[in-house]
Amino acid sequence: MPEAVLLVGGQGTRLRPLTLTTPKQMLPVAGVPLLTHQIVRLRDAGVDHVVLATSYRAEVFSDHFGDGSDLGVALTYVREVEPLGTGGAIGNVAGQLRSGPEDPVVIVNGDNLSGHDLTGQLALHRDRGADVTLHLVEVPDPRAFGCVPCDADGRVRDFLEKMPDPVTNWVNAGCYVFRRAVVDTVPRGRPVSVERETFPSLLAAGGRVFAWQETSFWTDVGTPSAYVQASSDLVRRDGDAWLAPASHVADGADVSGGSSVGAGAVVGVGAEVTGSVVMARAHIGDGAHVERSAVGAGAHVADGVVLVDAVVGDGAVVGRGNELRGGARVWPGVVLPPTSVRFSPDP
Repeated sequence: MPEAVLLVGGQGTRLRPLTLTTPKQMLPVAGVPLLTHQIVRLRDAGVDHVVLATSYRAEVFSDHFGDGSDLGVALTYVREVEPLGTGGAIGNVAGQLRSGPEDPVVIVNGDNLSGHDLTGQLALHRDRGADVTLHLVEVPDPRAFGCVPCDADGRVRDFLEKMPDPVTNWVNAGCYVFRRAVVDTVPRGRPVSVERETFPSLLAAGGRVFAWQETSFWTDVGTPSAYVQASSDLVRRDGDAWLAPASHVADGADVSGGSSVGAGAVVGVGAEVTGSVVMARAHIGDGAHVERSAVGAGAHVADGVVLVDAVVGDGAVVGRGNELRGGARVWPGVVLPPTSVRFSPDP
């Protein structure tokens, strides 16, 4: 059976203030941590051993998942003391892998949510006798991604980092299958970029690098808007909202658009929560309007407050009369007193 490495060491700076208190992979997506979705997908593709390459707030992962038995896998934790980059993190955990030199090892970037056919990607890797098989997705504007031109038979010709005029719309989606022997060639003890060093070197040496190209659901959960959208998208696959059993939504409140409401959270009378994430123990006051926003654990949003495309950190308080729009962010524990001022970032 294949095993996997999940790269979960990043600090999630683009997701602040949510990640000031919680690693990004532990943020709730459709009611459970992002990492839960990733582990379950690996398990369903036949993976029975997952190594978590951790760094930032590493103890949070082991405290929550333990040995992995609740999810049907064996989990091993390796903490990265100094930042090593994507490749360096892979090399740092290589000693914890149990597979033989020809066996496949799935490497997953912890920022991504994907519905692609991982079983198919593994089958292609085996059928082609590949050294590495990359999952690629097609995007309308590839300038923010590493683009990957391929031959007609799917063999990768080049690996080009972000560029103003990309040669293809097919981009790196952050899920790779490595032949174990290739994992063992990654330098250890120093920073390594798979995109800038490992893959180009492998291609230059004539390595067999192939692409699994698929246009199924995929997103980089790296910004607040992308995070909220990803959670809403997953919730809407099964209904209009997800409510934790221990949450309370008052009569007359409207929770919809793929919103999720965590355990112990309260949504007050007449409040509207649309396409948003309300985390555990948060309080949404009577008549409040929360749209495409994230409200952190234990935060308090007062009666009548308006949040549109906003983020409220854990334990923060947004007093009456506040209206936060257009990417406004409230740091954990901050108290915004009642006001008649409307807060929006400059265009």
